Amino acid sequence: MSAAPLHHTGVGAAELLLAAAAIAAALLYAWGADRVRRRGDAWPWHRDAAFTVGAGALAYASTAALPGGPFTAHMGRHLVVGMAAPLLLVLARPLTLAFRALRPGRARRALLRLAHSRPAAWLAFPPAAALLDVGGLWLLYRTPLLAAVQHHPTAHTLLQLHVLAAGVLFAFAVCGLDPVRRRWGPVWRGATLLAAGAAHAVLAKSLYTAPPPGAAVTAADLQTGAQLMYYGGDLVELALAAVIALQWYAATGRDRARRHRRAALPTAPGPGRSPA
Repeated sequence: MSAAPLHHTGVGAAELLLAAAAIAAALLYAWGADRVRRRGDAWPWHRDAAFTVGAGALAYASTAALPGGPFTAHMGRHLVVGMAAPLLLVLARPLTLAFRALRPGRARRALLRLAHSRPAAWLAFPPAAALLDVGGLWLLYRTPLLAAVQHHPTAHTLLQLHVLAAGVLFAFAVCGLDPVRRRWGPVWRGATLLAAGAAHAVLAKSLYTAPPPGAAVTAADLQTGAQLMYYGGDLVELALAAVIALQWYAATGRDRARRHRRAALPTAPGPGRSPA
């Protein structure tokens, strides 16, 4: 079976729909943040900025002609849709905002049940999220799947949606910012990030020497795309590691402050003793 050359994917109805959904999500987030602030509650502006930039990057990557050869452009789109944009969206804490913006009622109770459900807890388990994310990439690039979906718009759209959903789920599980059934500690999340980062790096190195099965890619395009995947993935993973480190630092500081407050409390006199 001969290898099929990769092509720059054009902008179709599915890409426009994804871009429109990203913009609509940004507008909905801005509405929710404004509603919280009008009520007199604080909501940091940097979260608005993170969500807006993430949604804008997602819309741009879905519709713009990215530079480079077909594989390099594909890899740039993968980095934005599957890694950078999901991290920015998760840093904005959209689930927390939804809980605070919704009034007590049926919609809020349904969202709370979903967030605290057992299936959501398993999906937010860091190793499970990493398997869906990085495991999906190995399936895409080390099997003929990439070549097979190139000329099938529906399959290509479903693949893009999977990359986005898996990237959001992985960033959500590793960051551990929004309230869910169980928040995993920094050891679980850090170890998962380390393992997932190693698997991502090995995949990028394998692509440097061998293209995805069934795909005809020039050597220069293949190597540039693989380098983009390797170094771009490192940058996003460093940002995820910084989130875990900052959370650990803040938690350690709070524990130290509590111990100091307890040590500063006056000791109650024991039985038969009078206070000094």
